[in-house]
Amino acid sequence: MIINILAGGPEELLPDLTDYTEENAIWIGVDRGVFHLLKRDIKPKIAFGDFDSVSPEELVFIERQVSELKRYNPEKNETDMELALNWALTQKPTSIRLFGATGGRLDHLLANVHLLLNPLKEKNSANVYLIDRHNIVFLKEPGSYTIEKIKAQKYISFVPLTLEVSGITLEGFKFPLENRHISLGSTLCISNELINDYGTFSFSEGILIVIRSHD
Repeated sequence: MIINILAGGPEELLPDLTDYTEENAIWIGVDRGVFHLLKRDIKPKIAFGDFDSVSPEELVFIERQVSELKRYNPEKNETDMELALNWALTQKPTSIRLFGATGGRLDHLLANVHLLLNPLKEKNSANVYLIDRHNIVFLKEPGSYTIEKIKAQKYISFVPLTLEVSGITLEGFKFPLENRHISLGSTLCISNELINDYGTFSFSEGILIVIRSHD
């Protein structure tokens, strides 16, 4: 099972959501993202939010269309996106994709990137991706991984999320590395590219943010 979560970020940054409507995928709406889904004739299974970013008329429309609506007080300890992601993790999906989570407020963007840590902290095996029109973002713990070339996002960057990432090795890349250590704030691994259909990256300590992007 795949769970797609749409938040209320700027619509112009959304990819074509019809590319993500596999038969085994279910949709969750978050705050204004519920309205964005319904406008695209995609009915979410469940919706989360305080709904302070929709008009009274839009909220009535949402309430008529969505059978399971989890409405919260705006003054709460979790963001709407975190509430939706936490629910999604309890469903034990293979993958979770977050849309509408970039652009607009910078604090929301940073919070959503850090939410990618939640499955790692809980030892949950779901792969969680943050996706917009230009980027695919995910986190990796120490290990060795194969990565496939995607023409639509030819640039691949590796950014430390921890103070240090140790032993990073890149093979099959335009700019290869062998057993290097990169610290938080380093730009050494920005804007690399695969030279073959597949490459590998590995590291021994830390957590990496992997960003696939295009101009």
